[in-house]
Amino acid sequence: MDYDQTLSRVETYFDKTALKTWERLTSTAPVSRIRQSVRDGRNQMRTKLISQLPKDLSGARVLDAGCGTGQLSEELALRGCQVVAADISPSLLNVARSRIPDHLHQNIEFVAGDMVSSELGKFDYVIAMDSLIYYRRNDLRALLLELSSRVSESIYFTLAPKTMLLMLMWYIGKLAPKGDRSPVMVPHSLKSIEREFNGKLELSDLGIINCGFYISHAIGCRK
Repeated sequence: MDYDQTLSRVETYFDKTALKTWERLTSTAPVSRIRQSVRDGRNQMRTKLISQLPKDLSGARVLDAGCGTGQLSEELALRGCQVVAADISPSLLNVARSRIPDHLHQNIEFVAGDMVSSELGKFDYVIAMDSLIYYRRNDLRALLLELSSRVSESIYFTLAPKTMLLMLMWYIGKLAPKGDRSPVMVPHSLKSIEREFNGKLELSDLGIINCGFYISHAIGCRK
């Protein structure tokens, strides 16, 4: 599956199929124990990623790549930066607009579309939390190289690590009917990604969050 096909599946999934699920998951409404573990894991990962940035981001321009319902964008705006909140799902962006306090909207530009589009411009930092996890190695390499060409400081992103559980889920996902429009996570190891860049980008291991049914690997990236 190429980049455009994967992007289309991600859009269909988050904009239509799973919109209500993600809207509830990222709220404070009661959820099942499984989904609560995912919620807790995502909260921990968001804290880990944003802790890599300066506490005072006044004057900085930051891309929240795949912003979803806007939790990270809100925290970034509170640090004083100008946030570009980009997501392929217009419906999730509408949720973000409605949830983020109005007084912070002056610090946030909501953009529906490809999170790596060159039309978004240049940034000081990029955070891509759980938004690159659906792409194969070649596409992931292209995405990160494109973003790095427009970032002055660092990119912070997450990958699905190659654990036994995630690899099993990946192979099961590959057996799904062709009509299934849900995107499938593609596990990667940090070493394999480092080899792919061959010194063009410097990657740093920020650690894995493993919380019930949520597991994700945080990585820093600099030119």
